[in-house]
Amino acid sequence: MKAEMIAVGTELLLGQIVNTNAQYLSQQLAMLGIDVYYQTVVGDNPARLKDVVATAMERADLVLLTGGLGPTMDDITKDVVAELLDRSMEMHLPSLQKMEDMFRDRGVAMVESNRRQAHMIEGSDALDNSAGLAVGNALIQDGTAFILLPGPPKEMKPMFEEQVIPWLENNLFEERVTLYSRMLKFAGIGESNLEASLIDLIEQQTDPTIAPYAKEGEVLIRLATKSSSLQEAEQKLNDMEEQILDRVGKYLFARADVSLEQVLVEQFTKHHLSLAAAESCTGGLFGELITSVAGSSQMFTGGVITYSNIMKHELLNVPMELLEGEQAPGAVSHETARAMADGLLKLMKTDYAVSITGVAGPGQSERKPAGLVYIGIAAKGEETVTHELRLNGNREMIRLRAVKILMQRLWQRL
Repeated sequence: MKAEMIAVGTELLLGQIVNTNAQYLSQQLAMLGIDVYYQTVVGDNPARLKDVVATAMERADLVLLTGGLGPTMDDITKDVVAELLDRSMEMHLPSLQKMEDMFRDRGVAMVESNRRQAHMIEGSDALDNSAGLAVGNALIQDGTAFILLPGPPKEMKPMFEEQVIPWLENNLFEERVTLYSRMLKFAGIGESNLEASLIDLIEQQTDPTIAPYAKEGEVLIRLATKSSSLQEAEQKLNDMEEQILDRVGKYLFARADVSLEQVLVEQFTKHHLSLAAAESCTGGLFGELITSVAGSSQMFTGGVITYSNIMKHELLNVPMELLEGEQAPGAVSHETARAMADGLLKLMKTDYAVSITGVAGPGQSERKPAGLVYIGIAAKGEETVTHELRLNGNREMIRLRAVKILMQRLWQRL
């Protein structure tokens, strides 16, 4: 089955927002065994959108459109597709009722244009929007299936998972070879080093396929195989995974597409351990990522941002002779990272305490280069360890990479 994706929105063409929907949908369709042949971005222009959809009809079995389902006059996707297919527009009454109830409960008058979000193409199936107001549409005409989805990812993703996948299974899928995939996630090794460790497997790959991807501080490998049964797929994926882990298994932290911070929260919670963080150059980023994970309140007691030397001294009892003076190692040093972690462990009375101090850039500090960072890990009843990092990139990249490496070292420590 051949699929084409069309993202609608002038803001995408202007670069005002990034089209993350394309990445998500491509991954989801691949897991369903559907090949994506084309991706197109088109602005909020009826004539150009009509041309793009007409072209897609000629060469795709499945056309997915994202965006343009909202209440304003430039939300034209449903109207253009309806006109092209020579269908009228009708009202989806459950969506309209949901909208009216929401505005009434908020005590806000509903503008008439909001009703547009409850419009659906004649004869289409409604795709309920559990995270928003605009109803999605699914229909088949002349052998081509059309799926119309909202643009905001927080609405599009749940609609695809809750509504589109069952619709596809009920309306398009017969007996078919399915693409099965598995995600392996690694930390503490860069993409190039990981690829070098697996280069012969990658070059000789046929089935399963091996695709490495890099994220900041993490590397993931997607294994994929086309099989007629889950049992057959599991055997092939297991054999390939075993070969990979024989070489780089010590860096593996998850067999699913989950973040390193989520794994940390789960491990700390599982073992009933507590954690606190003292941050200097990262300005609270470690704490922000940890607390973005649901359930982190069970294990993360809090953190301090000791950006200045006086705060390091007064809050964490880092000796001033470490921080200042001609012979002092300075704030950016093994000694200060160790003292910060030790001081926080005493202050918070947690099982673990971590510290980060360094130069995020762009310039030098203490005559030390941007990218020089020290991290510390203190644990109750154990010796505190520190690590020196020499990181590349701009200020934000250095901060994020420092946090991710600290998380990876902490995960290894556990």
